[in-house]
Amino acid sequence: MNLKGLTKFFLLFFIITIINIFDCLASEPPSDPILRIETGMHTAVIRRISIDKDERFLVTGSDDKTIRIWELRTGKPLKVLRPPVGEGNEGKIYAVAISPDGRHIAAGGRTGYEWDETDSIYIFDRETGALIKTIKGLPNVITHLSFSKDGKFLVAGLGDNGIRVYSTDGYSLIKEDKDYGHSVYGFDFSSDGRLVVSSYDGYIRLYDRRFNLIKKIKAPGGKRPYHISFSPDGSKIVVGYEDTPNVDIISANDLDVLYRADTSEFSGCEFFSVTWSYDGRFLYAGGKCQKQFDNKWKFIIRRWDRAGKGSYTDIPVAESTIMHILPLKDNGIAFASYEPSFGIVDAVGRLAIFKGNEIADLRGQLEKFLLSYDGSIVGFGYEAFGGSPAVFDAENRELKTGEPSLRLLPPIFEMEGIKVTDWKNNFNPKLNGKPIELKQYEVSRSLAISPDGKRFVLGADWNLRCFDKDGNELWRVPAPSVVWALNISGNGRVVVAGFGDGTIRWFRMEDGKELLALFPHKDKRRWVLWTPKGYYDASPNAEDLIGWHINNGKENSADFYPAGRFRDRFYRPDIIAKLFTTYDEERAIALANEESGRKRVETSIKDILPPVITILSPSDGSSISKNELTVRYSLRNPSGEIVTAIKVLIDGRPVSQKRGLLIKPKGEEAGVLTVTVPERDFELSLIAENKYSASVPATIKLFWQGKKEEFIVKPKLYILAIGVSRYKDESLRLQFASKDAEDFIKTMQTQKGRLYEDVVVKLLTDERATKDEVLDGLDWLQKETTSKDVAMIFIAGHGINDTAGIYYFLPQNADLDKLKRTSVAFSDIKNTVSSVAGKVVMFVDTCHAGNVMGKRAVPEITGVINELTSAENGVVVFASSTGRQYSLEDPAWGNGAFTKAVVEGISGKADLLGKGKITVNMLDAFIAERVKELTKGKQTPVTTKPVTVPDFPVAVR
Repeated sequence: MNLKGLTKFFLLFFIITIINIFDCLASEPPSDPILRIETGMHTAVIRRISIDKDERFLVTGSDDKTIRIWELRTGKPLKVLRPPVGEGNEGKIYAVAISPDGRHIAAGGRTGYEWDETDSIYIFDRETGALIKTIKGLPNVITHLSFSKDGKFLVAGLGDNGIRVYSTDGYSLIKEDKDYGHSVYGFDFSSDGRLVVSSYDGYIRLYDRRFNLIKKIKAPGGKRPYHISFSPDGSKIVVGYEDTPNVDIISANDLDVLYRADTSEFSGCEFFSVTWSYDGRFLYAGGKCQKQFDNKWKFIIRRWDRAGKGSYTDIPVAESTIMHILPLKDNGIAFASYEPSFGIVDAVGRLAIFKGNEIADLRGQLEKFLLSYDGSIVGFGYEAFGGSPAVFDAENRELKTGEPSLRLLPPIFEMEGIKVTDWKNNFNPKLNGKPIELKQYEVSRSLAISPDGKRFVLGADWNLRCFDKDGNELWRVPAPSVVWALNISGNGRVVVAGFGDGTIRWFRMEDGKELLALFPHKDKRRWVLWTPKGYYDASPNAEDLIGWHINNGKENSADFYPAGRFRDRFYRPDIIAKLFTTYDEERAIALANEESGRKRVETSIKDILPPVITILSPSDGSSISKNELTVRYSLRNPSGEIVTAIKVLIDGRPVSQKRGLLIKPKGEEAGVLTVTVPERDFELSLIAENKYSASVPATIKLFWQGKKEEFIVKPKLYILAIGVSRYKDESLRLQFASKDAEDFIKTMQTQKGRLYEDVVVKLLTDERATKDEVLDGLDWLQKETTSKDVAMIFIAGHGINDTAGIYYFLPQNADLDKLKRTSVAFSDIKNTVSSVAGKVVMFVDTCHAGNVMGKRAVPEITGVINELTSAENGVVVFASSTGRQYSLEDPAWGNGAFTKAVVEGISGKADLLGKGKITVNMLDAFIAERVKELTKGKQTPVTTKPVTVPDFPVAVR
């Protein structure tokens, strides 16, 4: 080969190599962290559910791109399965199925197309959550999945491409039928192995046990047959439709029509989800049909007697469309809805379990979506059409429920020169009579015109768009879900949008750049606020409502890291406070760093990931009978940092620790621990740590089946109570802080010989509450408390943050100009409580007003509370006030409002069930209402409890 030919060869080789490299790069899911909402429940429609043969597990799949496993009989969450996800629809789950033995879970939807250009079915191991198999090469989205009753086959329904049948022995394709004209949304196996399929092409198909087509008929009751189900004896088939309320019963032998269930009172809605009761006596159907109950519209499931021939009962179950119904052995049913929700209806038609959505419903808000002049304060409703109103002040990070007291403005829908019509729930919005172009099938939902009349924004199903007054598109941003509400600030600087995922987001009007996002939890107490770079602020117990999804390639399950794992770097209320001064995240970061003296450190989430630990055995729910327990686990460290320790917790408190581990960078290893466990039921957790943070705890519930203790020894209670009223600096003095500590001690001492064997106290008030005495008290508490005891810390006085945001408790001899030398740093308190062997309960009342507050901002204690309550620290915290509120005291009460409520509650008023026990949750509920009553809503106490700590009694009557 001559030189010219050799040059051409190497050039061609180089080009092919580069193309292959780019193909490889393009054929993997995105590797950048993706910020997601995590409430413990789905945040988007649940399209399908599935149940194992023994009815242990309920599996739900959602458009929110997660698969969740629940304990069927209680609704308790067990595990979240996270497939690889991408932009837009990639990763949305439209179908799920659990194998009859409960070992495998199949899931699919718009899955894998972004990187493979074909769709995939994911097979997960239920116990570990690992993605163990990916079935690739499917030509369309997966719309339905089902295992055969013997577990030997998995059938997949596809959009426009028929069905595929896979052997579960390796998940190889053994049969397919492509002769379909539209999507497949329903099929079912009979007890003898036959398969019936319904398709949007209008046909019903019956296959034999070898998946050969026996018969195909035009559906008798509608053009779009949706769900379909065999009767338990295999003699009949029920069909529901997406275009008519008809519910047809046909023969399972020849598909001839037998009869039609009574739906005559309905028109314009559908009963498309259908099933039989387990014994075949009842027929169930649900869909888009609703009725009024107690003056409120509810979506119903109708149950007919006599297999659909008899009378019917309508059961109100949800606030939105019923998407899927499955039978249970007791003749009840499980269902899922669009809102999203799921539940169980028992055999008598009672709603036995219901798990509703946990997001604000921003549908229909429109003119009730209010905004302040600068855009920092937004008014919205937790319920559709503005019900349960609330106001959130983003600049001051404060949430208030009830009608807005400030003058907030509604969006502008009409203005001279800008006439937008047909924009409300319409495919074809118009500007001054001319069409506004949207994507095919995209529906316009919301509108706002700028106060100066130069621009307007239009919200739709998939995008938020900004136009000038002539209809020219200025910018467009993809929407995380439907844009239900819009408003533009009076100064024209920001657009605020309310979305179907329950978030409210701020966008810069100039270019559409997102500035800020808010997720207000439906409990009306918790909220989290974050920037596009991930800097956040949150109310107590709310920071983990968001977190980072990180793909691990297309062959593995993804990881999820709650935001609290990165608290040290990304909890930055000061940055968020600057956004409405700068309207620019980069400038807000620079300004906040300048004021606090922090240096800008560019940190990638992927570089500071905590370890990931999984318990391999024993399995969750196991029974044990020996005190020595062997725990097998797997451990990964995605950041490559050395794992420094593994903590073992029982009911949230440390019992042992394994140090000196050396796990290969980004590798995975198995390990074994031996733990001495108590002779009772308990929760066991493992937490792995590296130099950055601690892992999400791996937790299992274990049940003691061994010999019961003949005598149960009551725990001892150790109390460190600190109260400072007479500060050395007279400007700091308070009225009741020292008395609050004394009254708390007196109240808890009455528990001696009742809940506790003994109550041992160390009381530090006024002149005795110096920095040295407080630190000595913390040491005393740590040394004295054993694993069988309970430790309580009560602190009343002043707390303060330095310029870097570090929190200090001010002892009696505090000097504000020498905080580090004279005050108690939060780290001293945290290090003590995290190493106490027994349960730890802390009462904090340090947000008092005084002359000191004339110089400094209200102390910010939320970050402190969230850190104490994290699983690795494990402290139950009762705090006197929320966020930037002051704690109030009044001579009429003889205490601060918080302490008065605590004392009353422990003395018996918090025994809400009248059973003689006062638990953490009961005391929380009582304190919240009592403080609200005393202060007329000016003070909002908060209680936080680690996820690893179950509810437990703190006092008895």
